[in-house]
Amino acid sequence: MNIKPKKHYEILDGLRGVAAILVVAFHIFEAFAGGNRFVQIINHGYLAVDFFFLLSGFVVAYAYDDRWGKMGQWEFYKRRLIRLQPMVILGMIIGAIFYYFQASDILFPMIGGMEVWKVILTMVIGFTLLPIPPSLEIRGWGEMHPLNGPAWSLFFEYIANILYALIFRKFSNKVMLVFVLIFAGLLINYTVFGPKGDVIGGWSLNWEQMNVGFTRLLYPFFAGVLLCRLGKLIHIKNAFWICSILITIVLALPRLGDENSLWINGLYESFCIIVMFPIIVAIGAGGEIKNEFSLKICKLLGDISYPIYITHYPLIYWFTAWVVDNKVSMENGYLEGIGVLIVSIILAFVCLKLYDEPVRNWLVNKFQKKKPIEA
Repeated sequence: MNIKPKKHYEILDGLRGVAAILVVAFHIFEAFAGGNRFVQIINHGYLAVDFFFLLSGFVVAYAYDDRWGKMGQWEFYKRRLIRLQPMVILGMIIGAIFYYFQASDILFPMIGGMEVWKVILTMVIGFTLLPIPPSLEIRGWGEMHPLNGPAWSLFFEYIANILYALIFRKFSNKVMLVFVLIFAGLLINYTVFGPKGDVIGGWSLNWEQMNVGFTRLLYPFFAGVLLCRLGKLIHIKNAFWICSILITIVLALPRLGDENSLWINGLYESFCIIVMFPIIVAIGAGGEIKNEFSLKICKLLGDISYPIYITHYPLIYWFTAWVVDNKVSMENGYLEGIGVLIVSIILAFVCLKLYDEPVRNWLVNKFQKKKPIEA
């Protein structure tokens, strides 16, 4: 069996990198916000996760929808594991290495007295992406992956891939549209009529947070699948730069409304996820890169996007603890914040070149005997 890889959408790769860098910036600013989501700078940076889900659905459908006659379930799962799992493991290792450096009497009081065996056990369980039960809490934030918080979205990413492979790939476009509309309704119900007016959450192992996680996952991922199938792309010039500006505006816009009008912000987030993100992906997929500089930028951003996302948060724990413990203002700590952003990008690049690419190439040669389908 010889499945040839398909050409990448370079602009979508680049947009994934833009969103990943904005996520890091969002988390850096979050350290200065004191937990107040109404004053957070790059206020809607968390929506990058929902954008990633939509991108993933689009690219997975593009890579695999027409290959099921030549490829079985296990081959699909192998390809997804090879693409995602090596960096999941490294992210947990980095989280464990940095764990004791993040000790904070105010923010993380559990760390100072935490047994090493419990940290190691948490790391090993994290390798599998299975959620950590509350009995193994080692940080105090209630995360399903307390060594590397953003891994929660990879847990849901795997669920989406399994649902796609088992069920949704078999649906016609009309049936898929029905489900996508239902998922959109669930999203609107939660954001507009729910208790918070936003989609923040999904990282804890309890009913409330799991509901948030599935609400965030189902519409964007399967809307991405449907968008790819329909092939309704938008062709404009300078698509990468226009899409980069759009995604930056969407994520950076201040929170709308106040505590007495949460529905306004919920309506905005529903609009972004349901309407704006598919438009941005349609423009990105329909655009063409005409010059070598833009092509190199997109390739670099695409290459480091996943490593940035899955390795930066141990640095954020550390930085946030320093800000809180020392009562550092943004005016006095912005240089250190810039340093965290730069180090996060460098760390991601090093992990990519010295670990992720070599490991994935070895796994491909060992278990696939053919070039991987990137997605």
